[in-house]
Parts: sequence; structure tokens; C-alpha cells
Amino acid sequence: MLFRLDHGSPVPLGDQIAASVRGAIADAAVRPGERLPAARALADSLGVNVHTVLRGYQQLREEGLIELRRGRGAVVTADPGAPGRARLTDGVRDLIAEARSLGLSDDEVMDLVRTGLA
Repeated sequence: MLFRLDHGSPVPLGDQIAASVRGAIADAAVRPGERLPAARALADSLGVNVHTVLRGYQQLREEGLIELRRGRGAVVTADPGAPGRARLTDGVRDLIAEARSLGLSDDEVMDLVRTGLA
């Protein structure tokens, strides 16, 4: 699995790490049950603090895409909906970034989403 970081991007590095994993899950490059690189090893290879990697992994855990297991590290969940959820999460993040670049408030974005759901 390839992790790429853009240190010049306004997107926090932990978010970029999470996005890399989401993309790999969505593309089926990693499968349920596979282990992700250890946080310390990944941090060393990317030249970032281990807490940056852990923040990215924590996001993925909160999204239900990975499990963090003591002694086993980060493991991709066996949830069959994970690839679709990963794509959807990336789409939502893209929507939010685009809305913010257009100067929309959070309430305006929520109104747009509610309108789309109606």
C-alpha cells in the first residue's frame, strides 16, 4: 500500500493518511482482515510524528473502516460495506472542501444536503 503526503497541502497530514487508506479500501487494494503498517514504522517512512499516523488511524476506526487491536495493530474490518462507505466518506470530504472554498457556511451545506435528500 502506497502512502503519499503533500506537506504543502492545507489538508492535515493525519487526514491525508486516512484518505490514502480509504482510497485503498475503496479500490479493494486492501481487503478485510489485512493489517495496515504499524504506526511507528509508517511514521518513520513518511517522516512524520507517530501521533500524526495515529490520528489518521483513529479517524478510520471512528468511521468503522479499521479496528485497532492491542498487539495486532490496525486491521481492515470485515464489513462488506466498507469500500462503499470509504468512497462515500471521501465524497463527503470533497463536498465539504468545495463548499468551504466557495465560502458556504456549515448551515448552508447542511441545507443543500437536506434539499438533496428531499
